Amino acid sequence: MPDLKANIAVIGAGIVGLAHALAAAKRGHRVVLFERTPQAQGASIRNFGMIWPIGQAPGLIHQRALRTRQIWLDLAPKAGIWCAQTGSLHLAYADDECAVLAEFAERAPALGYSVELLNQDAVLARSHAVQPAGLKGGLWSATELCVDPREAIAALPDYLAREYGITLRFSTPVHHIDLPRIHTPAETWSVDRAIVCSGADFESLYPQVFASSGLTRCKLQMMRTAPQPGNWRLGPMLAAGLTLRHYPAFECCPALAAYTQRIAAERPEFDRWGIHVMASQNGLGEITIGDSHEYDWVVNPFDNPAIDQLILDYLQTFLAAPALHIDQRWHGIYAKHPDQATFIAEPARGVTIVNGIGGNGMTTAFGLAEEVFAEWE
Repeated sequence: MPDLKANIAVIGAGIVGLAHALAAAKRGHRVVLFERTPQAQGASIRNFGMIWPIGQAPGLIHQRALRTRQIWLDLAPKAGIWCAQTGSLHLAYADDECAVLAEFAERAPALGYSVELLNQDAVLARSHAVQPAGLKGGLWSATELCVDPREAIAALPDYLAREYGITLRFSTPVHHIDLPRIHTPAETWSVDRAIVCSGADFESLYPQVFASSGLTRCKLQMMRTAPQPGNWRLGPMLAAGLTLRHYPAFECCPALAAYTQRIAAERPEFDRWGIHVMASQNGLGEITIGDSHEYDWVVNPFDNPAIDQLILDYLQTFLAAPALHIDQRWHGIYAKHPDQATFIAEPARGVTIVNGIGGNGMTTAFGLAEEVFAEWE
């Protein structure tokens, strides 16, 4: 067997692993990328495809998202990935939702966000997809991008191999790391560093680290329509009031507490299932809809149709699409830390675990990888 060597081994070909493989390769490192399945199948392909800076906490995480956005814009055309600069609209149908948006718009410039508070007419001028009945206003942001995660995660490994000479090892689980050795069922590699990006797989490598990490798993239910008729386009990606409670960007708003309390009292089922509702549309014309959030170390493998119905019912209070026939339903599972935006650990010399970025992988992974490598330089 030939002597197999690389500078960097990345374990996991989801978006976090791909981002670290790219960051390493751009710095001239020889990289081998391991993925235990024939193609990444986890949360990285089971999401909206939203690159969503507007929701990220101000400061470091928001800047990380903006850096990730720039990398997507540079990378997508080179890799042949559809990427649309759609922007986003947060919609308000109640006075307390308007109050949160107004407070955020007032604070946004000092916090590094660029947004515009819109009245009803201005919202409808920006989007023909918004349900006008009861609409009071909205918040426009131009920073959000949309990709099709199925396409992007499938295309990026081949691009990395073609452009940077990264060695791909799909259908190749790593069962032991003892640097400089990386052990797989068929090969042993010699590397200088290993980066473990294993997502919701807490058991295969360093299970004792994950057991004490504080990480948990989050299950989210999502849906996708068939392509919309007549080449109808959504335009800006849409979110409504419930999303204000989900993303940390809006925690700076004093009015959020009263809104959160009202929803908890009036619609406790939204809290029970962690529901907030958003919509994106991919290049094929399909609308992706979601989602719910159930947190537990052990995830229920069976989906709850009542959750899907709650999402669809709320969606139709703000989205006026030609056809909402659901073509696909699924759930995703990602790793989440209750208090930290990321979980980074070094279980052994030269080995780094990067995990716990929750549902923000598409939004922050490229920027995070740049930070990880910058610390090593």
